[in-house]
Amino acid sequence: MKNYFTLNLNKERIYGLDILRAAAILFVLIEHGKPYLSKRIQDISDSFILDGVSIFFVLSGFLIGGILIKLFETKEASIRTLFDFWIRRWFRTLPNYYFVLFLLLIFLPRIFNGGMQNPFANSNYLFFIQNFNKPHLGLFGEAWSLSVEEQFYLIVPIILFLLISIIKLSVKNAVLTVAVSLIIISMVFRYFKYSSIALNSLSDWDLNIRKEVLTRLDSNMYGVFGAFMFYYYNKLWKKYKNILLGSGIAIIICHRYFLDILFEGYGIYKCVFSFSLVSLGVLFTLPFLNDLKKGTGIIYKVFTFISIISYSLYLVNYSIFNGYAVRLLNICSFTGNTLLAAQYIWYWLFSFIAAYLLYRLFEKPMMELREKFNH
Repeated sequence: MKNYFTLNLNKERIYGLDILRAAAILFVLIEHGKPYLSKRIQDISDSFILDGVSIFFVLSGFLIGGILIKLFETKEASIRTLFDFWIRRWFRTLPNYYFVLFLLLIFLPRIFNGGMQNPFANSNYLFFIQNFNKPHLGLFGEAWSLSVEEQFYLIVPIILFLLISIIKLSVKNAVLTVAVSLIIISMVFRYFKYSSIALNSLSDWDLNIRKEVLTRLDSNMYGVFGAFMFYYYNKLWKKYKNILLGSGIAIIICHRYFLDILFEGYGIYKCVFSFSLVSLGVLFTLPFLNDLKKGTGIIYKVFTFISIISYSLYLVNYSIFNGYAVRLLNICSFTGNTLLAAQYIWYWLFSFIAAYLLYRLFEKPMMELREKFNH
């Protein structure tokens, strides 16, 4: 039994990136838990939370970009190389995702509602295309960002393969071309959406600009550009890490507490440029954080633990809780602020307990199977 409550830490983990990943998921949890807070406390939380999903995108781009660079630099650009990459990636992301999707489509509706969702009506979720170029609506609200990630895993390696194997670009030039091109394309697409759609509310902006694949792929590309700099210009990357850290923090603060307020409403800054600025700020923190290899003490353990279960936390904290787990409090006779407090405490407890169980009983075994399969 003790083994189920023990985490064996990989010695190659980078503590600085664990801090960033843990901060990102905590921002997401705070945001998703706001409905269970009073209006006054919601306003307080709004004053310090950042966009955790954008942090995830840049960090993912940096890590996956690094893997792809090493892969194409050390192996032949072939179909086999692509499939090796996809198999390892999909063993990491898809089992958890499809397990939670099964819970939301079939198991939980059957238990709580006496029926179930129509799986065929939600078939787009199986292929991560439900919000490729249109609003993400309905089931599994947090899945919009997973579509961005999975399309990134699919599209970028294919383009790199074509540039390297057919056009005969060097890996270095291919990576730079892909990163810059997709950053520009996403910004242009955001401008097109901004120019052609009436955006009169937060919901309009959120669904049509923030949560579509084609409008958000550039956030991953900033991370890929970071991987490019780390691999090909490592001395420069490390030399200016402290200056870049300060600049990154300054950019994020400037966006959050000045520009986002100055350009209020849903104009060109919020719709087109704000995502780029946040991504650039996160990118600038990576040289310092990536060089922060080790940590000690309880804070180190807490950040590392949260980082390890962050993917499972992301999957269980919103749709499963709001749709089903929160109902378990109905047996209590709480009302008013007491009910809100009970819901908020239960939200955090459920999220961490469910995420840890999902990680320990499903995600981790799948990753171990991946290693066996890969050998």
